[in-house]
Amino acid sequence: MAMAASACKGLLLVALAAAVLSTASATLQYDFYSSSCPKAEDVVRNATMKIIAGNPTMGAAFVRLFFHDCFVKGCDASILLDQSNSNPQPEKLAIPLRGYDAVNTIKAAVEAVCPGVVSCADILAYAARDSAMISGGFTFAMPGGRRDGVASDLNDIPASLPSPSMQVQQLISSFGAKGLSADDLVALSGAHSFGQTHCSFVTPRLYPSLDKTMDKAFGAALQNECPRRGPGGAVLNNNNVTDPNALTNQYYKNVIAGQVMFTSDQTLTSSAATAKMVQDNAANPVAWMARFAGAMVRMGGIEVLTATQGEIRNFCGATNSGS
Repeated sequence: MAMAASACKGLLLVALAAAVLSTASATLQYDFYSSSCPKAEDVVRNATMKIIAGNPTMGAAFVRLFFHDCFVKGCDASILLDQSNSNPQPEKLAIPLRGYDAVNTIKAAVEAVCPGVVSCADILAYAARDSAMISGGFTFAMPGGRRDGVASDLNDIPASLPSPSMQVQQLISSFGAKGLSADDLVALSGAHSFGQTHCSFVTPRLYPSLDKTMDKAFGAALQNECPRRGPGGAVLNNNNVTDPNALTNQYYKNVIAGQVMFTSDQTLTSSAATAKMVQDNAANPVAWMARFAGAMVRMGGIEVLTATQGEIRNFCGATNSGS
């Protein structure tokens, strides 16, 4: 019975992702590499599984990289580009993200099978999807066909990326500008059930006085971890209530309890509409998984490059021109 339930869950998520593809991008396709590189998704999955087995924190890192990539200039792997003459101030210089070397490892594995065929943008999308499978226990189909951009500029970030200090209406507007709904906002916020952050992002809610929306015991524990004059770079688990490496709907229970790190998390209870979504996701884990899957597919269609646009990078950290 358990195996049958698991199979039904997987079919539900795949069906939902298929249903929402048209709202993400009509130019992306499922099984995009079925002819040009039939083993592409299997190679990405196997490499991603090996990486997360060695370091369980990497599941959250892949999902976060995918989010940052898609929200800034679209899902074009611009977040992966290193500093160069043509990109003197790439996005990666502005935000302390992890996973760049891991993506390069996956890319090398794919290149060994199908050189010059699979984009870094698609590899990142597949790795994020596979992170949900490995760290969350559910999977879904992710369309492919994205091509890699040739530009990356950290100055594009402020107007594109939602901030941890945003209030709910600001978040809804930020997601809306990318073609995503309030439902998508709440569903994707569930990724804060796993991963790491730094004290510098949390201390505004701790000092000079504890944020009134934060659980007092939870806040006191954070104050111990993040002293007022302590190092802002100290690492915290996004969710120290449960397993910080598990992608689950526990996040929504934490939001209800006032045990979350960011203003952008707690503010989801300040609007009747988003508060209802939080309650529903907390009570219905399989429904949340389906919503998360659909939102990931839609996010994966933001401002994509396809057909002859962009390029297929040989190395994810550099454009093919090398400049």
